Amino acid sequence: MTILNNGNKFLCVAGFVLVGIVLCSCGDKPRTGGQATGPVPVNIQEVERQPAVYYEQYPGTVVALSQVELRAELGGYITGIFFKEGDHVRKGQKLYEIDRSKYAATYSQAQANLQVARANEDKAQKDADRYIYLNKQDAIARQVLDHAMTDLQNAKSQVASAKADMVKAQTDLKYSVITAPFDGLIGLSQVKMGTLVTAGQTLLNTVSTDDPVAVDFVIGEKQIGRFLKIQNENIPAGDSLFTLLMPDNSLYNYPGKITVVDRAVDPQTGTIKIRLSFPDPQKNLRVGMSCIVRVRSQEGAEQIVIPGKAVTEQMGEYFVFVTRDTTINDPKEPKNNGKALVAVQKKVMPGQAINDKIIIKSGIEPGEHIIVEGIQKLHDGSVVTTGPPAAAKH
Repeated sequence: MTILNNGNKFLCVAGFVLVGIVLCSCGDKPRTGGQATGPVPVNIQEVERQPAVYYEQYPGTVVALSQVELRAELGGYITGIFFKEGDHVRKGQKLYEIDRSKYAATYSQAQANLQVARANEDKAQKDADRYIYLNKQDAIARQVLDHAMTDLQNAKSQVASAKADMVKAQTDLKYSVITAPFDGLIGLSQVKMGTLVTAGQTLLNTVSTDDPVAVDFVIGEKQIGRFLKIQNENIPAGDSLFTLLMPDNSLYNYPGKITVVDRAVDPQTGTIKIRLSFPDPQKNLRVGMSCIVRVRSQEGAEQIVIPGKAVTEQMGEYFVFVTRDTTINDPKEPKNNGKALVAVQKKVMPGQAINDKIIIKSGIEPGEHIIVEGIQKLHDGSVVTTGPPAAAKH
């Protein structure tokens, strides 16, 4: 047991000595910061201007240009449904019918009352005409004529009242049938046969226009002038200035046009709503659908476009590396002296991204050479050489 313990102590001491040697040898290595000792191989590309067609994208929502909730003007039981849910309906098409028996009876009674009132008016008119004639002959007392004229006026008032009752009864009978207010798409029925509806409250269905349809999206207040200019321009029919990406990321078949710029900016968000109109003959756009509105750039001039991988971000600012020819004169490293190519970091202002490329608004000029590969190992002033960058070590 003692020999075993002594052996363990010897092994522990030897282990500590070995670890100390390793640490000391590691500490003796110079700290180079991981930078390459020779020129960094990079790929470069000449900066040039080129046509840049791109699309700004905005989240949009499909809405109906017109939409109406159908509610009954009268109370009663649903006795007829005359459409197929989800179908296209025409203006004036019969959709629902409320039990008409009560309203038809009221209308018939109003017609009869009007006939009685007109008969009474006719009798009163004849009596008045007779008493007027007799009064001219001094054959009756003046009081009799006055009573006759009063009866005639009352009879006329009764006719007017009977007419109003008949119009109301006729209107009620008409409203017992609900028709489509315009051409459009009708939704799922909210009532079934025999449902008791309450006048002005029970929702029967909703009808919305389906061709054309609208798409709403919002823009920042700084863009209002641009969109007002577009609205006032005479854009040719079929122009692809406004296009849609469907929820499945497919491109909608028909371009749209701007119809409305909302009247006011939302003071809380600083945005304003824009409404576009799109034809929809195949009925592919449904109210409430989410989509992406694409607005094509209208900048006609060529622009500087470079690969997006050439741009790096540091603290919210953007940079690229360009190459410069220089002469190195280093007394400590004479072998490195002579002409060399160095990387110079320049701040740029990026614009719209176009796939894997990006527009640069300022910071570099055509004719300069930017580094597009190998920038991970660079710093401002690094010596570089053109060629395939070395593969990263794992």
